[in-house]
Amino acid sequence: MMHRFRVLILVGLATLAADQVTKYLAVAHLTEALDGRTGMARVEGFFSEQNLDNDPPVQGSRRLSTRPYRFIENYWHFRYVENPGAAWGLFGTMSESVRRPFFHLVSLVALGFITFMYMRLSPSQRMMRWALALVAGGALGNFLDRLARGYVIDFIDWHWRNQPGMRWPTFNVADAAICVGVGLLMLDSMRERKSVESVTPGGQVV
Repeated sequence: MMHRFRVLILVGLATLAADQVTKYLAVAHLTEALDGRTGMARVEGFFSEQNLDNDPPVQGSRRLSTRPYRFIENYWHFRYVENPGAAWGLFGTMSESVRRPFFHLVSLVALGFITFMYMRLSPSQRMMRWALALVAGGALGNFLDRLARGYVIDFIDWHWRNQPGMRWPTFNVADAAICVGVGLLMLDSMRERKSVESVTPGGQVV
């Protein structure tokens, strides 16, 4: 049984680890939340410190996020962003009492569906296995964020010379893994469709 789920477990956990490590680095280098802490205190602060951009403002608190790091000027920056919603900030304005249970339920349903789909795959469907594993790892990464803080940490900012409408929504490694996984699912689906269309009902290649 474990051999059957090997790709799902290994790739999913590797994606989850990469996502959380890079988010830790974002908090460590793009905010002041962990300054002065060492060892496990930094890890504890990574999970416990919240609202580092002070948005919404809290009386007596200050903004702890720092200026973006310009990795490639005008194209690729690293900047700390807290996203309470889904992609593109969808549902981010919902009240917290509704938003948190909603996203927890959606994440659990999605993970359950991914596991169900993975169990139905044949050994030859390698691309599908990797695709579902990447989506599962990405979903777990953002789910862990919402469990710990109620929002997702984003930090990768792609844009084109600050032109209006030429900025991709800030994202993270989990989002990237989900996009790659979905892309592989689409690629595999198109490949299967072409394979079916190239064969006649009698089994002869067109």
